[in-house]
Amino acid sequence: MLLAKGGAINKDLINSELITLNYELMMELPFRYILTVSELTQEIKNILDLKFSDIWIEGEISNLRIPPSGHIYFTLKDDFSQIRAVLFKMQARTLRFVLEDGLHVVCRGRVSVYERRGEYQLILEEVEPKGIGALQLAFLQLKDRLEKEGLFAPAHKKPIPMIPQTIGIVTSPTGAVIRDMLHIIHRRFENVHILLHPVRVQGEGAPLEIAKAIEDFNKRMNVDVIIVGRGGGSLEDLWSFNEEIVARAIYHSKIPIVSAVGHETDYTISDFVADLRAPTPSAAAELVVRDKREIKNTLHYLEERLENQILQTLQENRTNLSHLKKMLTDPRKMIEEYFLRVDDLVNRFRILTSWTLKRKRERSLHLSERLYLQNPIQRVKNLRLAISEIGKRLGQTMRYSVEIQRQKVEGIFGKLGSLSPLSILQRGYSITRMFPSLQILRDAAHIREGDKVEVRLHKGTLLCGVEKVHDL
Repeated sequence: MLLAKGGAINKDLINSELITLNYELMMELPFRYILTVSELTQEIKNILDLKFSDIWIEGEISNLRIPPSGHIYFTLKDDFSQIRAVLFKMQARTLRFVLEDGLHVVCRGRVSVYERRGEYQLILEEVEPKGIGALQLAFLQLKDRLEKEGLFAPAHKKPIPMIPQTIGIVTSPTGAVIRDMLHIIHRRFENVHILLHPVRVQGEGAPLEIAKAIEDFNKRMNVDVIIVGRGGGSLEDLWSFNEEIVARAIYHSKIPIVSAVGHETDYTISDFVADLRAPTPSAAAELVVRDKREIKNTLHYLEERLENQILQTLQENRTNLSHLKKMLTDPRKMIEEYFLRVDDLVNRFRILTSWTLKRKRERSLHLSERLYLQNPIQRVKNLRLAISEIGKRLGQTMRYSVEIQRQKVEGIFGKLGSLSPLSILQRGYSITRMFPSLQILRDAAHIREGDKVEVRLHKGTLLCGVEKVHDL
């Protein structure tokens, strides 16, 4: 076995060995003996298989991949070098934790050559986490994954019944654990029924038995609470309660479950999933079953409080009843008072009715007088007289207005007549117009000799010829 400091392979030693082996091989071979690639690869594989058949090596995992075959392939590296590694399915089944990129591990295996590609690689048998145990790492990985799924959520936890009638216990039928729990339960409350579902609490197949026991109790629903537990031990001894199958069985249980595994300092996945965690199996029995004497004392105390409360309530009711009796008068007196009130109301009603009728009668007479004065016939006569008088006044006003307007019109006509050209013509003037344009002639310079003109007189029109024009 070739190891360097810290578990790494001593590369200088490997190179020295290869040089020595190659020299020996060359000495044994004839001159210019030519090897095929396969032969050379096979020789190298034989040398590596022989010299590095069982080594320990540490490094960091990278490029992890798991194909459907179930084999695990990854690269193991440090700050300066890297080497391919494979962990076959049969060996991978024994891993307690999950391999992941970045995990620093220590591996045991052998160095071999993959002849088809001429690459050397590690064929691993064991893998352990560096600096932490495999079981501890597996515990932390599973705890983190289940917590992210919500299996530890407080909202999912169910309350433990105050006084269970029947308790189911899932543990080993032999050993001090079951005896201690039975003794404590019988001492604290001897009437409680106990159903034991015997299981193995460690070793191969124990997790499956524990999970099946929980499922059986849930199918029958014949217990009020389940205690799952065992005594103390190493992490490996308690590992059955760190398996995922047990955690999911506890999570899906419809019956409240108390986890009581190991000592007070021991914590398992079951403790985090269960509805209540007990530091020890004996403490679980004390948490689930209350002391019968304590319950009796509590009931006796509550009974006394209830009696005192009832007596106090009765006394208060008696006092109230006495007060009400004093306030309550003889019903016959109350009836007599009501009779008097009815008579008084009847008299008041009669007086009010008489007064109201009198007022109504007076108002009716007053309205009758007003109605007579507002007789339509009389009003029609008055209106006729008024209309006749208004007609006369309207005729006089109209005649006066017409006369005034006539005089105004005659005055206007007089003014129009004095201003009319015809009246001017009547005084001997005439209007001369050029012919045939009939344009009024105002200046002799606008006409020549021989032109024709039209002369408008007061009566008649003259068509004349111009013989001579004299300018002023």
